Amino acid sequence: MTAFNVVRFRVKPGQEAAFIEIHRNMAADFPGLRQFSLIKTGDRAYCVIGAWENMDSLANARPALIAQLDRLRSMLEDLGGGLGVTDPVSGEAVVEHTGP
Repeated sequence: MTAFNVVRFRVKPGQEAAFIEIHRNMAADFPGLRQFSLIKTGDRAYCVIGAWENMDSLANARPALIAQLDRLRSMLEDLGGGLGVTDPVSGEAVVEHTGP
């Protein structure tokens, strides 16, 4: 079953263009990665969604994903509530549907 990682961010004022550009140019050549998307969810609010072949592929990529995140940390605002600058979750799909 496909595994997903989702990470929520809020970008500091004036940093959105640079944040998007880094994602646009970011290497996404991780073994097992099926798709990676950066989604704008609100005013300076974004999330990334990665679709992976399985949880092992995602787990193996985590050190490199964290290294890429480290390049962005100075652009991010604290989300509050003890979260820090990211709100990450991951897991396996329990139901999947595809289009026609």
